[in-house]
Amino acid sequence: MFISNAYAEAAAAPAGNDLMQFLPLVALVVVFYFLILRPQQKRAKEHKAMLTALQRGDEVVTSGGVIGSVTKVYEQYASVELAENVEVIVQKSAILSVLPKGTIKSVK
Repeated sequence: MFISNAYAEAAAAPAGNDLMQFLPLVALVVVFYFLILRPQQKRAKEHKAMLTALQRGDEVVTSGGVIGSVTKVYEQYASVELAENVEVIVQKSAILSVLPKGTIKSVK
């Protein structure tokens, strides 16, 4: 008789309240996806397309910062000429970018 019904009613929270507690977490995941994951996936696709389009005569920059001209393209590797009669074989994934034609001559 001395206990009021308010205690029992407070224990049963509405179901919408639980959803509102997880809404900031869901919003954070969505923001994380659009600001970090999606652009990274886009760059990876562009890099893969660049590597598949790699051909003889392209001027490239490797991940080590070495500039050279592609002489041969293999399945996983590419032969890059750094100077006259100096060729190295690098993994395709180590090639960062393809430079415009004539860049090597303008750098020297």
